[in-house]
Amino acid sequence: MKISLDWLSEYVDADMPPETLAHKLTMAGLEVEAVLDRYAPLRTVVAARILSEAPHPEAPGLKILSVDTGKGGASVVCGAPNARAGLVAPLALPGTVLADGKTVAESKVRGRMSFGMLCSEAELGIGINKSGLLELPKDARPGAPLAEVLNLKDTVFEIGLTPNRPDCLSALGIAREVSALTGKPLRMPDTSLPQGQGDAAKETSVTIEAPDHCPRYAARLLKGVTIGPSPKWLAERLLAVGQRPINNIVDVTNFVMLETGQPLHAFDFNRLEERRIVVRLASEGEKFTTLDNETRTLTADTLMICDGKRPVAVAGVMGGANSEIRADTKDVLIESAWFNPTSVRKTAKRLGLATEASHRFERGTDPLGCVRAADRAAKLMLEAAGGALVSGVVDTWPRPYKAPAIPLSTARCNALLGSSHTREAIAGYLASVGISTVKGEGDTLVATPPSHRVDVSRAEDLVEEVARLWGYDNIPVSAPSMRMDAVAPHPARALRATLRNILCGSGFYETIHYSFIHPAAPDRLRASGESPLRRQLPVQNPLSEDQGVMRTSLLPGLLETMARNLNQNVRDLKIFENGKVFFANAGNALPEEKEKLCLLMCGSRQGLTWHGKEEAVDFYDVKGAVEGLLGGLRITGVEWKRPPAGAAPWLKPGFGALAVAGSAVIGTLGEMCPETLRAFGVKVPAFVAELDVETLGNLLPEKISCVPLPRYPATWRDSSLVLDKAVTAGAVLDHARNTGGELLETAGIVALYEGKPIAEGKKSLSIRATYRAPDRTLTDEEANAAHGALMLSLLGEFKATVRLPDGKELDRDGYRALLENQASA
Repeated sequence: MKISLDWLSEYVDADMPPETLAHKLTMAGLEVEAVLDRYAPLRTVVAARILSEAPHPEAPGLKILSVDTGKGGASVVCGAPNARAGLVAPLALPGTVLADGKTVAESKVRGRMSFGMLCSEAELGIGINKSGLLELPKDARPGAPLAEVLNLKDTVFEIGLTPNRPDCLSALGIAREVSALTGKPLRMPDTSLPQGQGDAAKETSVTIEAPDHCPRYAARLLKGVTIGPSPKWLAERLLAVGQRPINNIVDVTNFVMLETGQPLHAFDFNRLEERRIVVRLASEGEKFTTLDNETRTLTADTLMICDGKRPVAVAGVMGGANSEIRADTKDVLIESAWFNPTSVRKTAKRLGLATEASHRFERGTDPLGCVRAADRAAKLMLEAAGGALVSGVVDTWPRPYKAPAIPLSTARCNALLGSSHTREAIAGYLASVGISTVKGEGDTLVATPPSHRVDVSRAEDLVEEVARLWGYDNIPVSAPSMRMDAVAPHPARALRATLRNILCGSGFYETIHYSFIHPAAPDRLRASGESPLRRQLPVQNPLSEDQGVMRTSLLPGLLETMARNLNQNVRDLKIFENGKVFFANAGNALPEEKEKLCLLMCGSRQGLTWHGKEEAVDFYDVKGAVEGLLGGLRITGVEWKRPPAGAAPWLKPGFGALAVAGSAVIGTLGEMCPETLRAFGVKVPAFVAELDVETLGNLLPEKISCVPLPRYPATWRDSSLVLDKAVTAGAVLDHARNTGGELLETAGIVALYEGKPIAEGKKSLSIRATYRAPDRTLTDEEANAAHGALMLSLLGEFKATVRLPDGKELDRDGYRALLENQASA
């Protein structure tokens, strides 16, 4: 919003420097973004006297003028008809920026140098006359700045208004604020009209068929006007705030809108069919040509201003080409209406039209200001264009305005502001901006805002008015009082943080993806027709086809990230994501949500260095990452089994594992199927683990127990068992831990071998068993006895043999005999 200080002074006396006024307005909530000298571009424009003239030898109609600039003579090429010797005119020196944005330069015009440019008032932006040079007083001193010669002084404020202050989208609205801030009286514009002729109600009528969209429509009628240029004062006012003068009638409507905040429209009355106004909604698909000569297609909720047969304007947005003011217009109908803000906003946005009128109607105009603005426009049009007033105003008002009554507690107001205002002081602040009050029950005031303050509708709005009028800088500064309660972290949030810390400490990088994936993701993951992965929930308004459904697995997002990194030659990746997946339910039921953790890795175990070669990650790397995670969570009793068919269709057959703890399934891991990798653009082997976070949370120990560090050393024994290939290492270790006795501390696989001299269908497992006593150092005899008992149990359970260092194999009986011989030796 731009407002000229000279214009503002018509309504209120602002006896202070512009900068001081700008600060007061800003502190009252009207942020002044810039304080501009309106005539700053004229600082390089000076008075110049024409000393002589001569025709341009190369260009008929142009003259070569010799001018006195106050600092010597200069030659200027000019084509103005009134250029003559002795004339004093404004000379724009090189570097001057003219009103149309062009920059004056010293240049050749048809082969002759021209120092600057002699200008008209239109070229300088201080008037509308462009027929010739602006003639300055004959006694003007050559070289004197033009602003000094013409006494041009004015300041323009650029104010950044918030959407809730439409009342300040006018000179009068800003003047009300200045009056409240300074205590100076407000002078309202003159709306008195001369005696009219006839009766407007007999000449025209207004019918409102859509009162929800147009609660009020007022019209005034003028006859016998003469269309022409606006008077100088009117053009000056518009130019001061960046508006382009058009003609006297249109300029008055723009002036009154900028003065009062009420948009107006002027119709050529004789071009209105049946000389009446009908306010109705458009028909679906109806066509209409607006003032910018664009034909627009309307929808059924577009409010239109029509005459007796056709539309003539888009209500609150723009008029139509079929009823605009033209040079031959004689009779004018002035429209001043109150339109529904939502209706105008939707129409303007749909049509892509943002006008000064729609900007105001969208935010709300004064419902009681329609007739006042029409009267003001009629008065100014009579002065600027002549003609006669038709008596009376046609005012159709099917939905009269009712001002709200808002109760405000003095104590509540003071509590919010940290102040100690009395009820009378609060009433005084509100009265300064036109809000009337009466005493209510107790310490309350009942306030009634003026009709132009459409933003005041509740007690908090009144408190805001008191705050800004009292002064925001007067509000005491205090630190907020708050309790510092120690709250235990939510278990789920704490678990997520623990998972993140463990995995990041293991060298993984966390990734975060959209919860929307491509509908074809289950196909790429090789999911069966009955797989839960196909219970996808469609997104109603997807951003793209690639984000058409809610994800049922975290894996697609991770694979796409891996492919993107591989394409950028980042070959070694260890990434994870912790997030929710969504499974659709029948009907309109809410989807089932599950929290998952997914790990994905590829490339080498460690980069190439001088002390080691690159080794590719494999199944045991991802298994080790999961085991490390479970160890960090202190989850014990985990078993590794073959995953059932369809549990993880993205895994390579025979290269996967299922992690279980008792009856709880933790998740799956293994090497990914090449077909799935190709579907996602991954061209290297990759290994994945998908775990259920809720299950991990349920398996967390309720209490953490500690044992002292062992005081006595441990000892270990290695043995190699030859058994069937079908026997899993996990089964062997489980049996060993369950039957190893009190002295067995740990048992693990240290080697696996298949091939000659091991028989076909067999494999060799090397087991290391560690033994320790809590109260003494074990002797060799005690350790050998404990280990022998363990091996006899394993041999009997799995029908295995013991492979001795010399390659000889002993069954259970042979091994027992060996132990007896060693014991007796």
